[in-house]
Amino acid sequence: MAETERYITSTLNRRDEAVEKTLRPRQFASFPGQMKVKERLQIYVEAAKQRNEPLGHLLLSGPPGLGKTTLAYIIANEKGANIKSSSGPVIEKPGDLAGLLTSLNEGDILFIDEIHRLNMAVEEYLYSAMEDCFIDIMLDQGPGARSVRLNLAHFTLIGATTRQGLLTAPLRARFKLSLRLDYYEPEFLRDIVQRSAGILGANITREAAFEIARRSRGTPRIANNLLSWTRDFAQVRGDGEITGQIAKEALSMMDIDEHGLDEMDKRLLETMIANFGGGPVGVNSLAVAIGEEAGTIEDVYEPYLIQEGYLMRTPQGRIATDRAWVLFGLTARDRLNGRARRKNNHGDENPDLF
Repeated sequence: MAETERYITSTLNRRDEAVEKTLRPRQFASFPGQMKVKERLQIYVEAAKQRNEPLGHLLLSGPPGLGKTTLAYIIANEKGANIKSSSGPVIEKPGDLAGLLTSLNEGDILFIDEIHRLNMAVEEYLYSAMEDCFIDIMLDQGPGARSVRLNLAHFTLIGATTRQGLLTAPLRARFKLSLRLDYYEPEFLRDIVQRSAGILGANITREAAFEIARRSRGTPRIANNLLSWTRDFAQVRGDGEITGQIAKEALSMMDIDEHGLDEMDKRLLETMIANFGGGPVGVNSLAVAIGEEAGTIEDVYEPYLIQEGYLMRTPQGRIATDRAWVLFGLTARDRLNGRARRKNNHGDENPDLF
């Protein structure tokens, strides 16, 4: 496998806990973008502070890497509350949840990432905890089984999810406020890149920061990972300063174009156009054709491609839009004529494509 193919979207959007903790802002004022979400949260937190009450339960949703965890820690810091964090898959048994909840004091915050992946048995214990601040734990089994009620301090649950539709209706209804984070504009990402570069001690020009920002798929985590790679590139191939030209060379080496599309994005679109005439094509067929899991296509690649207008979901399957065809130097007329297929009706290779 080519070296550049390792830097696909799923890799670039990986979480580096140590780096994220260093770069994570601690106040709303230091958190760029997401203006509507931030404004609502500021009002929500300030109102609770003025009444000297714990916050109501919050649900933060949106694609990975947009700052849901960061916002949870900012909320805790602005409220002056302690925060404990966990994730849905880690809380396997009701006893695990009970241990977390009983360790919370009045006004503390429990942050659960990927809350849609909670075990159903665990989730049902959350209902009474969120509404009435108690849980009933069953001891033993059979005729000798008995229930023990554990009273809890009035706490705040902040849930984060990339798949809000997978939350059950009873759990979703128990959140007082539900907010969705969207992809960032390049201008806000540029500010994030410049701030992160300052924390990392990297010398970066404004032009280079914008170059990284506009290729980061609207995602701060990707922007910070690209900044880290570009800093290494500038150190080895340059004099350490990240200039616009250095940034372009570093990102080109990773096969990330000016639209933020990487190797796998373009392979997906090219396969749709070349093998399936632009669609419609089912996600399972597409997954087999490009050698990727259907779930990965739906969760990692499709959201950005759909938002940027390269892909459409229809009841019949996925369809590559005119913008995707233009990306490969093809036109709407080519689409209508079916010139994008690799082979013609006689089975011969079509020389007109790619």
